[in-house]
Amino acid sequence: MSQLEKIYGIHAVEALLRHHPKRVKQVWLAEGRSDPRVQTLIALADESRVAVGNAERREMDVWVEGVHQGVVADVSPSQVWGEAMLNELLDRTEGAPLILVLDGVTDPHNLGACLRTADAAGALAVIVPKDKSATLTPTVRKVACGAAEVIPLVAVTNLAATLKKLQQRGLWIVGTAGEAEQELYEQDLTGPTILIMGAEGKGMRRLTREHCDYLVRLPMAGSVSSLNVSVATGVCLFEALRQRSVKAKTSSKKK
Repeated sequence: MSQLEKIYGIHAVEALLRHHPKRVKQVWLAEGRSDPRVQTLIALADESRVAVGNAERREMDVWVEGVHQGVVADVSPSQVWGEAMLNELLDRTEGAPLILVLDGVTDPHNLGACLRTADAAGALAVIVPKDKSATLTPTVRKVACGAAEVIPLVAVTNLAATLKKLQQRGLWIVGTAGEAEQELYEQDLTGPTILIMGAEGKGMRRLTREHCDYLVRLPMAGSVSSLNVSVATGVCLFEALRQRSVKAKTSSKKK
């Protein structure tokens, strides 16, 4: 049997119980916790016949590195999807898909925040290269607040080759670069779109950049020259969501 992972935090554990209960083998609650949020977890665990136990907070502090909120779960190993899963998602998706690509983002907190934002903005999936990239960990799941359990994280061996295949399927690739002439708000993001965010400081790798159909930048009005990658991702994804919402409302009025 594969070694179990410890996932912690109310949001992450609740999302697992709601969306992937079969992966949860045991839920641990800190002694003395009996608030409504915990009662919800207990009810969800009971529905799926998942055992619930109690543990001392000091013991839980040793189990995980981070703020566990008195909630820890033993779960089967995290699942990162491959390129075949991405093709299946596209095959059954109606409308214009929106996909986020993180090129070289290695900080688990940034990955978790990007997964949360991608889910909130309606992205189909998040793609990362297998090498030199953060992957699903308990920290990522905690920061993602449940989004890691619902939005697919796809790891690919050759990002440039994957981008080329997606272009052949009709998706347009928009990369972010501080030196780009065009601003984000001038770019049409309503069609089938892949949004690429590079690592902080380094930006996109050369091969990734060469596959972009468009390059855009975020206008900066203050003294700082760039934003944290998870913040910049949020700005870009919600601009895409805004444009798509406006287009949908306009189309509805015409009918």
